[in-house]
Amino acid sequence: MIERAGLALLHRLDPERAHGVALAALNAGLGPRGGPVTSPRLRTTLAGLDLPNPVGLAAGFDKNATALAPLARTAFGFLEVGAATPRPQPGNPRPRLFRLSEDAAAINRFGFNNDGMEAIAARLASRPAGMAIGLNLGANKDSADRAEDFARVLTTCGPHVDFATVNVSSPNTEKLRDLQGPEALSALLAGVLAARDALPRPVPVFLKIAPDLTEAELAGVADAARDVDAIIATNTTLDRDGLTSRHRAEAGGLSGQPLFEKSTRTLARLSTLTDRPLVGVGGVATAEQAYAKIRAGASAVQLYTALVYDGLSLPSRIARGLDRLLARDGFDSVAEAVGTDRAEWLAS
Repeated sequence: MIERAGLALLHRLDPERAHGVALAALNAGLGPRGGPVTSPRLRTTLAGLDLPNPVGLAAGFDKNATALAPLARTAFGFLEVGAATPRPQPGNPRPRLFRLSEDAAAINRFGFNNDGMEAIAARLASRPAGMAIGLNLGANKDSADRAEDFARVLTTCGPHVDFATVNVSSPNTEKLRDLQGPEALSALLAGVLAARDALPRPVPVFLKIAPDLTEAELAGVADAARDVDAIIATNTTLDRDGLTSRHRAEAGGLSGQPLFEKSTRTLARLSTLTDRPLVGVGGVATAEQAYAKIRAGASAVQLYTALVYDGLSLPSRIARGLDRLLARDGFDSVAEAVGTDRAEWLAS
């Protein structure tokens, strides 16, 4: 009841201001405090990371790593912060975040607004123990060498994280998605992996891809990403099919419920093209949707937009519901369920 009242108040504010208020409330101690939900069925591994449950926080919620401690006390099994760029940048002009309440969705065109890698690294250096925390790597909009930016951020922040995600799939930085082409992506990833290998404690490197890739493009990405440790499918979409909100024509990336089917089909197709573990993102708002991503081929899932509508009690409900669904279907672990419905998604 208290959470619903708080969400109603936040929804009276401009979306970006509401987001700032939500982070401030977390840091004031107003968030969940029970810690990660876990059970023998929910415990799993992702690219060598031991997770209490497979429900993670997607990048973008805590861009600047300012709420690590309170987020670590929530039910999430792992966290991803960022994106971080080498130099601080303000991002695109406001307004740049829009709630599409009728569609249970959001459109953003932030443009990698963040405090820069030095400030974020300092916060990550004092991160709480006991929670897997990753960083989404980005590039400055005006960089002369965007590929090099990803490696620079990893070199600076890598000692303080458990994994790093190469984000070349945001639609909000001009020509960034061009780096998903096979040649450009191979070169970029080679630089990032070299930076990873030079760290005192090398960490897994993930790649986050767009849902708007053609079959041929997806195959090219899978081939170029053969040496990464996991692939996150997917980022936001440029599609606007079926939307009803008055904000549906806003520029930017669409997330939330309208993305679920498209991102899950992309995930299922990708699972036939790579042996890398996959993280399913896009429209996860219920235990059933998290379970569907896993059965389509995901080893773990992430969510963000659903928190706007359901609050930070949601990951607990999803994890507990997922545990019940696994038990109902006779699975002793998350890993046993991965990909069991792949064929159905490929046929849809």
